[in-house]
Amino acid sequence: MTSKPGITMIFDSDCILCSHWVRLILSHETSPTIHFASSRKTVGQQLASNFGYAPEDLDLTYLVICNGEAFAKSDATFVLLGELKAPWSWLRILRIIPRPVRDAFYDLIARNRLQWFGRKTDCLIPTPEQRTRFLD
Repeated sequence: MTSKPGITMIFDSDCILCSHWVRLILSHETSPTIHFASSRKTVGQQLASNFGYAPEDLDLTYLVICNGEAFAKSDATFVLLGELKAPWSWLRILRIIPRPVRDAFYDLIARNRLQWFGRKTDCLIPTPEQRTRFLD
């Protein structure tokens, strides 16, 4: 299994925070080139496995595959921010913060996201145009 051309985001489809992030991307991307795969389903797990990530790793981060390279944690966020319209893309300035500090903040949110934001009880339903961008 390989990702489609462009960018592929592998995310926890059960997490409210993650699902809202996908919705924000769909609403504010500069062009419709980002594809999405659930970390809970076979396609997302196979893609992650291609880059050395086990299913349990995906409980602690989401992955972004871009140009044959996998990005995790804050680096994944910055790849996606680069695909969004202003003012969202302006947040890439935060990349000046050293990665260990950015990732420590990311880890804090990742560890607590389900307690703070909860699990989804309803599904993200993409529009017919968006449906082809979801890989599973």
